[in-house]
Amino acid sequence: MGQKRYFLRDFTEVLQQVEGEIDTVVDLFGGSGLLSHTAKRVLPGCRVVYNDFDRYIDRLAAVDTTNEILGVIKQRLTDLEANKRLSEQERADVLAIVEDYTRRGYVDIMTIGRNVLFSGKWVTSFEELTKHTMYNRVRPGLYEAAGYLDGLEVEHMDYRELFERERGNSRALFVLDPPYLTTECGMYQNYWRLTDYLDVLRLLDGTKWVYFTSDKSQIVELCKWLGDNFGESAPMYGATVRQRTNTLNYQAQFNDMMITRL
Repeated sequence: MGQKRYFLRDFTEVLQQVEGEIDTVVDLFGGSGLLSHTAKRVLPGCRVVYNDFDRYIDRLAAVDTTNEILGVIKQRLTDLEANKRLSEQERADVLAIVEDYTRRGYVDIMTIGRNVLFSGKWVTSFEELTKHTMYNRVRPGLYEAAGYLDGLEVEHMDYRELFERERGNSRALFVLDPPYLTTECGMYQNYWRLTDYLDVLRLLDGTKWVYFTSDKSQIVELCKWLGDNFGESAPMYGATVRQRTNTLNYQAQFNDMMITRL
């Protein structure tokens, strides 16, 4: 659950910096496709590979249904002030609405959850949704996804396989946004472990890259230690770090980082 939208200006500056030097952008951990989408808009002449390992395209395909569900929920909560906690009856009614649509077919539970759960909370199944307190956070307006993936090469591969396929291109820029250490990480595993992080660091040698992480992972601290002890042979040695503080809610705050070596 990254916050990469806050880095779009910095990411755009990096892309403009390498314009003419690269012909391919490979988004190994594509997530929602935001970075791939941005890369294609900034460098329309470049080939952009979006690795949609978590099948975000299924959520995009369900946008009309998602808007319909949220419309029904919003109508049910018409008299409730925005951001207010739902009563047990209101909560039961919302769950009944979502369950009804779930019986009919695919429902983007993660997006529905973002509209009825406390800020920073998220779920991946209807069963998880039933366990949470709910709030009236239904966004105004509709979600729009038309043209979002236009021009992108969409893959659904393990990041290691995709890297091996593209590593021979010296004019490729690799974008790495791996899951945060010891947190939920989509379809890769139940948890993203230290050894998985270290495997990703091996991809940095001899390539141009943009790497996203946070102080949740402690990976920067590890790389600093490696740099202090192993010098130029260490991952991320000589890289540029950009940082920003993100506040999810009054209880949660952390620092996101974008690290580059071109």
